[in-house]
Amino acid sequence: MRLLLAATILAVSLSANALVIVPSFDTTISNDVNAATIESTINTAIQLYQTRFSDPITVTIQFKEISTSGLYGQSSWWYYNISYTQFRAALLADATTTNDTVALANLASGANNPVTGTTTVRVKTANLRAIGITGKNSGLAGGYDGIIGLHTSQLNLSRATTVGAKGDLMSTVWHEMDEVLGLSCALDSNSSDPLPEDFFRYTSAGVRSYSTNGDDAYFSLDGTNLLARFNQGASGDYGDWWVAGSHTAQVQDASATNGKTPNPWVELTALDAIGYNLLPVPSPVINLTSISGTQLVLNGANGMASGTYVVLTSTNLPALFTQWTPIYTNFLTTSGPFTFTIPNAVHPADINRFFALQVR
Repeated sequence: MRLLLAATILAVSLSANALVIVPSFDTTISNDVNAATIESTINTAIQLYQTRFSDPITVTIQFKEISTSGLYGQSSWWYYNISYTQFRAALLADATTTNDTVALANLASGANNPVTGTTTVRVKTANLRAIGITGKNSGLAGGYDGIIGLHTSQLNLSRATTVGAKGDLMSTVWHEMDEVLGLSCALDSNSSDPLPEDFFRYTSAGVRSYSTNGDDAYFSLDGTNLLARFNQGASGDYGDWWVAGSHTAQVQDASATNGKTPNPWVELTALDAIGYNLLPVPSPVINLTSISGTQLVLNGANGMASGTYVVLTSTNLPALFTQWTPIYTNFLTTSGPFTFTIPNAVHPADINRFFALQVR
């Protein structure tokens, strides 16, 4: 029998200068009977961001439990007012991606910001460090960049087992972390000084929007490619995504859809645009394979936390991957090296059998 494993070989190595997010768990979490599961899910959510962003900074976040009715999560953070001129110059100096190039091309130079016309921008402490502005510490208790509250009793604590009537802890953590890192809309506080995400708020006609009126506001880097629709309802945050009608669940939705498990996508682009350095998705590399009876063992690198990896098999190599059979699925909770042990993968009677690793 001949064995072939197909996997992506154009790998992106994990950055040596990656973002570091340091969690601190309040006693409401550490004393919870499900503390190990809750902390594991939070750490998995954190590892994804540490894998996808290369900013050489450390962000500190305290996590605690809340019991507020109607809330799955909430966040507190600290910001400083800086000049638009300083903010744009820092963004320019920090630019590393195509998203940055497009975003900056649509942020006019000059003293006045292009959204409200004031000379000031509100920037959160973590975001300030991401664009190279230091010395501005958080005034929150404990000096944390953010404090996140989680209504754990109303959330599925792990994606291994989900209840349709509950929300998703992991996506709730990402949602609140996005706000600590910098996403939010200053319309929530009726301020004339925008937050960085407000620079990418447009109507469907490509005109800058900074209003709570109507239902026509979109996240876009250039006013042409509309990447997500902003919530315009007063019951939710104006920096969150629209949920007033039929929609696909996303991490930054103004209200979560129970039973759904969205992963960040547009949110990563938004963080990239406001000053974080987004890395490509790391491609997995298979370093070693071994067979024991009918069992196949794969040892690899560049796994990504929260990634779902599926092993496919076929006896017909030219067949489309949609025609290959999935025989093993693994949800990674950590980034980096991984080992998959696939039972009953090898059949002695086969002359040829091929395997592929798919990331979903």
